Amino acid sequence: MSFAPISKGSDSLAADARSLNHLKMQAGLKTPEAIQEAAKQFESLFMRELIKSMREATMKSGLLDSPGGDLGADMLDQQFAVQMSGRPGGLSELIAKQLTRQMENPDPGGVEPSARPTEPPISAMRKASSLAAYSAQSSPPAGHSKQASFVATHAEAASKVAKSSGIPSNYMLGQAAHETGWGKKEIKQADGSPSFNLFGIKAGSNWTGRVAEVTTTEYVDGVARKTVAKFRAYDSYESSFKDYSQLITKSPRYAQASQQTGSAQAFANSLQKAGYATDPDYAAKLSRAIQMTSQLQRQQA
Repeated sequence: MSFAPISKGSDSLAADARSLNHLKMQAGLKTPEAIQEAAKQFESLFMRELIKSMREATMKSGLLDSPGGDLGADMLDQQFAVQMSGRPGGLSELIAKQLTRQMENPDPGGVEPSARPTEPPISAMRKASSLAAYSAQSSPPAGHSKQASFVATHAEAASKVAKSSGIPSNYMLGQAAHETGWGKKEIKQADGSPSFNLFGIKAGSNWTGRVAEVTTTEYVDGVARKTVAKFRAYDSYESSFKDYSQLITKSPRYAQASQQTGSAQAFANSLQKAGYATDPDYAAKLSRAIQMTSQLQRQQA
């Protein structure tokens, strides 16, 4: 694998021993920019391994695996890792702080800092956060059986709406899975009854049907905030799929997304650009959910 030099704002990902050594040299420059970039790259490496381990634990069927598929999955893992790293409050900030402390406060003993071994930043990540804690931050769906059950439950409704709307069923299932936490966080009515809203569609002024008023998380300037919002309520899950397809295919706001059904990544990116959700990582998370539902659909076929 070739290695692209790392610089400020780099979207590349270090992936081999030579790259790791280069990262250490970058951090050794002792400038805030170099330290931050090195920290971001180490976080990207950690995220890549995390996503890979989740994929192998939940998605390997042994039936459809191929070298080409593995290469594509690895490239997608790398893209996700880069997109999800360097966020405010993430591991990169902790790594950067540790690197700075190591350089500003070298251990006594008369050994030159350049000659004295230092604790690799990757170790700092493992101390700073457990795998489970970081998994929660990146919002992976929990439990393969739960995921499979969700797909099996809604596959028929998604398939019906896919035929009439042109939106692939795995796209809709993936988005419904992401929005509801694979069914664990479905929007409820005040009395606890289901709203059947699988896509988090809000009830605007033009909505004349039932509504469910709940507390949700919105991102304002990249900062998560709790707010109370009104969401549409339906009579069935199939009605939710139908309303979602109408929103995507009929609303000018999502015109570009409706034309991107040939690529899950392009579809997810278009939804984020159109403002479907305020989460700055929405496209990456949605793409991952769609990929999982695609795998599960093939296994259940």
